Amino acid sequence: MNSPLRSLLFRSAVLLSATLIAACAGNGEGLDANGRPLVPGGGAPPPLSADFDSIQANIFTPICSVCHVGGGAPEGLRLDAANSYNLLVGVPSTEVPSLLRVNPGDPDDSYIIQKLEGHAAVGGQMPLGCPNTQPCLTTSTIAFIRQWITNGAPAGTAAAQAAATPLNVMSIVPDSTEPVTETPPQVMIAFNHELDVSQLATHSLHIEKLAPGAAPVAIEQVPARISVAGANLRALMIWPSRPLTAGRYRVVIDANSSPSFSDIAGQTVAVAAPDERGEGVISTFDVEVRP
Repeated sequence: MNSPLRSLLFRSAVLLSATLIAACAGNGEGLDANGRPLVPGGGAPPPLSADFDSIQANIFTPICSVCHVGGGAPEGLRLDAANSYNLLVGVPSTEVPSLLRVNPGDPDDSYIIQKLEGHAAVGGQMPLGCPNTQPCLTTSTIAFIRQWITNGAPAGTAAAQAAATPLNVMSIVPDSTEPVTETPPQVMIAFNHELDVSQLATHSLHIEKLAPGAAPVAIEQVPARISVAGANLRALMIWPSRPLTAGRYRVVIDANSSPSFSDIAGQTVAVAAPDERGEGVISTFDVEVRP
């Protein structure tokens, strides 16, 4: 093979490798060649500790949220700083519902650990693409997540700071800001205080599918149940009774239910606005299921 041809093939291989690394597989930019997290912008790997703030800053944000973010987050699991804790701790995995994504005190039965270590019953090892197109997390890195879970998976400092303010809704997933690209396994309402779970029995909700057009006209009603995980009393989960097909939906509190929720101190906050029938609408969102 002549020298110019070898040079051309080498440059093409380098370009192809760069393209693969930049694909949505954790991007590769969050890990060094040994699978250790990098400081954003370059530099030596940061020190990790077995607490949620450190894990979020050094693993979930730079590595996992490259793919697990926004309306296209796989399995509805958003791992950005605003939503990751509430969608992980005490929440059943959608791939293996018998397992919690994070089971406080039990890392071996936490689905996130099984996915990171590569022995989950469904799907491949995470970050997506490891070990073929990017490094996997090292055993020593995963050990920090294991220890955080063993310690009970406590929330970070942001949650503690938010708890010092009046009861409020911190986020709703999904909402009207962007469509979801697969049927959402649940709707999550995150509060800044722990909820009074004894009040949940007084609330009933359903999900409505709306007809196309500007006016909100319900054409189908999907029953839903609500729950709060004992490990995370700040996150209210609303579970549709069946998968939601493509279309526009809204989550509605029934007319005989209060539009407000209470925390364990007795504070209340309204989570819904009245619709044309006087029922409370919590969230409106679009499902654009990929073919």
